[in-house]
Amino acid sequence: MKPPSTSLWSLRAGERCRIEGFAGSLADSYRVRMMELGFHPGEVVTCVQSPAMGAPRVYRVSNTMFSLDDDVAAHIEVTRLDDHDGSAQ
Repeated sequence: MKPPSTSLWSLRAGERCRIEGFAGSLADSYRVRMMELGFHPGEVVTCVQSPAMGAPRVYRVSNTMFSLDDDVAAHIEVTRLDDHDGSAQ
Protein backbone atom coordinates (compact mmCIF):
# COMPACT_ATOMS: atom_id res chain seq x y z
CA MET A 1 0.00 0.00 0.00
CA LYS A 2 1.37 3.40 -1.02
CA PRO A 3 1.69 6.01 1.76
CA PRO A 4 -0.52 9.09 1.32
CA SER A 5 1.05 12.11 -0.29
CA THR A 6 1.44 15.41 1.51
CA SER A 7 3.17 18.72 0.76
CA LEU A 8 6.88 19.46 0.90
CA TRP A 9 6.11 22.21 3.41
CA SER A 10 4.85 19.63 5.94
CA LEU A 11 8.30 18.03 6.35
CA ARG A 12 10.39 18.70 9.44
CA ALA A 13 14.18 18.81 9.69
CA GLY A 14 15.70 15.41 8.94
CA GLU A 15 12.69 14.00 7.08
CA ARG A 16 13.01 12.72 3.52
CA CYS A 17 10.44 12.46 0.78
CA ARG A 18 9.97 11.64 -2.88
CA ILE A 19 8.37 14.26 -5.12
CA GLU A 20 5.12 13.01 -6.64
CA GLY A 21 4.20 16.12 -8.60
CA PHE A 22 2.87 19.65 -8.33
CA ALA A 23 -0.54 20.90 -7.25
CA GLY A 24 -2.62 22.26 -10.09
CA SER A 25 -2.82 25.58 -8.24
CA LEU A 26 0.94 26.19 -8.64
CA ALA A 27 1.56 28.70 -11.43
CA ASP A 28 3.27 27.25 -14.51
CA SER A 29 6.18 29.68 -14.13
CA TYR A 30 6.91 28.30 -10.64
CA ARG A 31 6.49 24.69 -11.79
CA VAL A 32 9.01 25.21 -14.61
CA ARG A 33 11.46 27.00 -12.33
CA MET A 34 11.26 24.28 -9.67
CA MET A 35 11.99 21.63 -12.29
CA GLU A 36 14.95 23.69 -13.57
CA LEU A 37 16.30 23.64 -9.99
CA GLY A 38 16.00 19.84 -9.74
CA PHE A 39 12.60 19.40 -8.08
CA HIS A 40 11.41 16.66 -10.48
CA PRO A 41 8.80 13.99 -9.80
CA GLY A 42 10.65 10.96 -8.43
CA GLU A 43 13.48 13.03 -6.92
CA VAL A 44 14.33 12.46 -3.24
CA VAL A 45 14.39 15.62 -1.11
CA THR A 46 15.59 16.09 2.48
CA CYS A 47 14.37 18.86 4.78
CA VAL A 48 17.55 20.27 6.32
CA GLN A 49 16.10 23.12 8.39
CA SER A 50 12.58 23.80 9.56
CA PRO A 51 12.65 27.07 11.53
CA ALA A 52 9.69 28.19 13.61
CA MET A 53 7.25 31.00 12.90
CA GLY A 54 6.73 30.15 9.20
CA ALA A 55 10.25 31.13 8.13
CA PRO A 56 11.47 29.58 4.84
CA ARG A 57 12.69 26.00 5.14
CA VAL A 58 15.90 24.61 3.70
CA TYR A 59 15.78 21.52 1.47
CA ARG A 60 18.49 19.40 -0.15
CA VAL A 61 17.98 18.07 -3.65
CA SER A 62 20.94 16.03 -4.87
CA ASN A 63 23.93 18.01 -3.55
CA THR A 64 22.28 21.43 -3.63
CA MET A 65 20.48 23.34 -0.88
CA PHE A 66 17.43 25.53 -1.52
CA SER A 67 15.38 27.75 0.74
CA LEU A 68 11.66 27.71 -0.05
CA ASP A 69 8.75 29.46 1.60
CA ASP A 70 5.29 28.02 2.02
CA ASP A 71 3.95 29.82 -1.07
CA VAL A 72 5.86 27.33 -3.22
CA ALA A 73 6.67 24.34 -0.98
CA ALA A 74 3.02 23.84 -0.03
CA HIS A 75 2.26 23.12 -3.72
CA ILE A 76 4.88 20.39 -4.17
CA GLU A 77 3.24 17.02 -3.54
CA VAL A 78 5.48 14.44 -1.86
CA THR A 79 5.44 11.07 -0.14
CA ARG A 80 7.45 10.77 3.07
CA LEU A 81 10.18 8.12 3.06
CA ASP A 82 11.43 6.12 5.97
CA ASP A 83 15.08 5.05 6.34
CA HIS A 84 14.54 2.02 4.08
CA ASP A 85 12.86 3.77 1.13
CA GLY A 86 14.40 5.65 -1.75
CA SER A 87 18.06 6.20 -2.49
CA ALA A 88 20.71 6.86 0.11
CA GLN A 89 21.49 10.53 0.62
